[in-house]
Amino acid sequence: MKVEEIFQTYKNYIMPTYTKTPLVFVKGKGSRLWDIHHKEYLDFFPGWGVGSLGHCHPKVMQAVREQVSKLIFIPNNFYHLPQAGLAKEIVRWSYPSKVFFCNSGAEANEAAIKFSRKFGTSTQPSASLECHGERSRTIGGARYEIITFEDSFHGRTLAALAATGQKKYQQGFAPLPEGFKTVKFNEISAVKEALSDKTVAIMLELIQGEGGINVADRDFVLELRRICDEKKLLLIIDEVQTGIGRTGRLFCYQHYGIIPDIVTLAKALGGGLPVGAMLVKKEIADILGPGMHASTFGGSPLVCKAALAVLRAIQKEKLLTNTQGMGEYLLLKLDALKKKYKLIKEIRGRGLMLGAELNMEGASIVEKCAEKGLLINCTHERVLRFMPALNITKKEIDKAMAILEEALRGI
Repeated sequence: MKVEEIFQTYKNYIMPTYTKTPLVFVKGKGSRLWDIHHKEYLDFFPGWGVGSLGHCHPKVMQAVREQVSKLIFIPNNFYHLPQAGLAKEIVRWSYPSKVFFCNSGAEANEAAIKFSRKFGTSTQPSASLECHGERSRTIGGARYEIITFEDSFHGRTLAALAATGQKKYQQGFAPLPEGFKTVKFNEISAVKEALSDKTVAIMLELIQGEGGINVADRDFVLELRRICDEKKLLLIIDEVQTGIGRTGRLFCYQHYGIIPDIVTLAKALGGGLPVGAMLVKKEIADILGPGMHASTFGGSPLVCKAALAVLRAIQKEKLLTNTQGMGEYLLLKLDALKKKYKLIKEIRGRGLMLGAELNMEGASIVEKCAEKGLLINCTHERVLRFMPALNITKKEIDKAMAILEEALRGI
């Protein structure tokens, strides 16, 4: 197909649920993409963080090739080695927990919401929550409300959408499921005011990606953990964007010195293949028993094999160390641009999840960067977002920042 024919085919046959950039990509390797005209692009926003190892990482490709010739799919009422291995590896890197596999971040968050509802109504002895070594009383009563935060984003399925703290995503989909209270981010007084005898959980992103790269304060998070311990609530950490090395630790919560009750993962975990996961503290995980929740394609042999390759590549290639170093380097480069160009208001983020807030809308800068061969993102209208692969190099950062400066100079 020629380019215009591709565009027309999309218009005729694919629902218009995405704002499209008129680029057709045909090949990717590392942090580079090539379009149908053979033009090369430097990708500093690979699929909202899906491409944490870049495009077509050799270890992921090898794992996929090996698995696809053996077994692609088996239903979850049977056992298979890749799922067992992946669950064990995730728990080894995190905290004593059990894993539920699904296909996306929205699914993982839906699972966390559903688990919270069951936790809030359970009267089983197994529904006790151990907090810092002290076993709590059995949880009883109909608790179902979840406190979430303004500018959060938890997905586009109905319950995840109701948990999302941005009205623009919710418009046109009423009535949304009830049971969510949205309060100001980083304001502990607002959380305390929202608490009631119906509260069962607090759910947050430690860095709000779609909300504009807003970073949770350490004291705020520590107080949330304390409140959850005291009130016997679940602390749910949405690591769909921050997880799997993005911030320089495998999980962002590890920067805060806490242990969550639930963590949700997706995006980077599969190395490009669709996978989601919910981790639940081991002592309460069995609240969901057979028949209470499921995902047909969740944790298939193929995606689990790819995810194992991702975790092993991060470890063997020392990508957490690279993320820390390159994150600091990128931050310095962005700070230098901020000092030079007054349209940049603030730089914030952690590791290789950084945002540059502007005093103007950023769409035109994103477009100019794309024209010059750099792919970035603008979120919350005014925040340029940079989430390059964890194996990014100084040379690639230098090239990206030179293109960005050229675009800023043009503005």
